[in-house]
Amino acid sequence: MAVKIPSIKELFEADVHLGHPVRRWNPKMEPFIYDVHKNVHIIDLEKTHKKLKEASEFLFDTAKRDGQVIFVGTKRQISEMIQREAERANALYVNERWLGGTITNYSVIKERIDTLVQMRKKREAGEYDIYTKKERLLLDREIEKLERSVGGLVGIKGLPNALIIIDAHREKTAVKEAKKRDVPIVALIDTDTDPTGIDYPIPGNDDAIKSIALIIKTLSSALEDGRKAFLEKASEEEKNEKNAKKDMDSQKSGSVKPVSDQPKAEETKESSAKVENTDQDEKEVSEDENGSQKSKKKSKKKSKASEK
Repeated sequence: MAVKIPSIKELFEADVHLGHPVRRWNPKMEPFIYDVHKNVHIIDLEKTHKKLKEASEFLFDTAKRDGQVIFVGTKRQISEMIQREAERANALYVNERWLGGTITNYSVIKERIDTLVQMRKKREAGEYDIYTKKERLLLDREIEKLERSVGGLVGIKGLPNALIIIDAHREKTAVKEAKKRDVPIVALIDTDTDPTGIDYPIPGNDDAIKSIALIIKTLSSALEDGRKAFLEKASEEEKNEKNAKKDMDSQKSGSVKPVSDQPKAEETKESSAKVENTDQDEKEVSEDENGSQKSKKKSKKKSKASEK
């Protein structure tokens, strides 16, 4: 895998190591805590580096298989960041509010997505121009509302193959739904979060923008590289299929030619045989004629001799 994982120094400079105050900690996060400094938990960056690498490798393999991944981060300060990195990685995202049932009640969510797509097309085609100004304003508000709720999920096909969650403590509903449907979870978890049920936990600061940006950028880069690998593999398979078709066509055309040549060869053989037979017949006729002429001459000589 070609994804570059940030060094421990880079993680430290991005304040990934800073946890929550001791009074707000979750005891299940103890394996990821290195020390306490000024009543604040310090996260073990060696374990963060290791977990980040494991999560990146998993996401790379998921994207390489053309899997769907959803970025989930509803904090206001990271809303634009989530959308930007998800679009860069050709992934889906939820950056406003996680709708209950997004995974467990997919059919209802799909109806809202289809409604948004249809309303977009109608507005672009100018079908709403026949309405009054007030009615168009209400339609625009409805589209904006749908954009905020399911705009980042347009193009989803069934259950996602993974979720990337920033602040699993805040996104409890998304975590619960993913667990019910056995969807793998990659999550940035702080010292106040319960890591139970999270498949790829990344211990780190989920409040500082620098920390979140570094982690999200690394994960989206892993997805982007995996997507490129998938496209390269798909293009190679297409080339191989085209070459195989060409070989099959050439083999078919090559196998047809000898069949068409066979009757011609047989015809030439038959014609040559006929020519040989006619030649032999002509020779025999000529020989017979010569023989009859010779016999006539002999008979004439005999008759002359008898007259004498």
